Amino acid sequence: MQALGLLLINSLNFPQKRNAGKVFPNYALQRGLSSLKLKPYPTTHRSKNVIRVQADGEDYELKQMRDMAAAKKRWEALVREEKVKVLTPREAGYAVQLSSKPLLDVRPSSERKKAWVKGSDWIPIFDVDDKLNVGNLTRKITNFAMGGWWSGTQTLSYDSQFLSKVEEKFPKDTDLIVACQKGLRSLAACELLYNAGYRNLFWVQGGLEAAEEEDLVVEGPVPLKFAGIGGVSEFLGWTDQQRDAAAKEGWGYRLVFSARLVGVFLVADALFLGAQQVGRYLQDIRTH
Repeated sequence: MQALGLLLINSLNFPQKRNAGKVFPNYALQRGLSSLKLKPYPTTHRSKNVIRVQADGEDYELKQMRDMAAAKKRWEALVREEKVKVLTPREAGYAVQLSSKPLLDVRPSSERKKAWVKGSDWIPIFDVDDKLNVGNLTRKITNFAMGGWWSGTQTLSYDSQFLSKVEEKFPKDTDLIVACQKGLRSLAACELLYNAGYRNLFWVQGGLEAAEEEDLVVEGPVPLKFAGIGGVSEFLGWTDQQRDAAAKEGWGYRLVFSARLVGVFLVADALFLGAQQVGRYLQDIRTH
């Protein structure tokens, strides 16, 4: 089993919830960094209040790390004890095509709409949170500031109806293959499903991103490996997936992104020069 590490699933938000004796931690992290939930204090802070804020923040972040470490151990135990069987993407492809085993795609809509396995069932365990409220807006701003602008990751929230939707679709004796883009969210889904009574679970190790073109029958506008990328890094071709593709495709592929990079510099220069001209114009108005 691949090392899960402590880098958390991008922008996930697990609510505190008990399920069959297991507690799912509350994740509100972007690439392993906690978005701290601090208690409100007056705008005029005293030093002791500042220290208290910092301590609360550190405690919260440590709790997030401990919760993720505990989840990692539970997930590894599921695989080690063979409560959840491991499949490579190629083996999953064989199982889907030759044995007609259902593949449950638990990715959010932002990834699913880009590429999907033909015939797969889609029930996201986390999906894009588009609620318009102060708390969600704060999360979106934090996510954007902490790298969302670069990676294209969006704010996701746990779907509390996930388990009931799966139970409605699949009997508990179903041989069910569970997959996500990178492999972490599908492990979380496997734990939920196992605790709910599913005993024939198969986890796609490394996620759909680890699949080669010949492993699975794929539909959608982009290759399956590219479904999890976005933002400025995708636009400029600076993701690992695009670098790998460039190594195979050659200079023609690289030229497109080189042209985009030149375009970005030209636009930035034009904006800078325009701002200078506006500044001079305003200065002239003031002096006259």
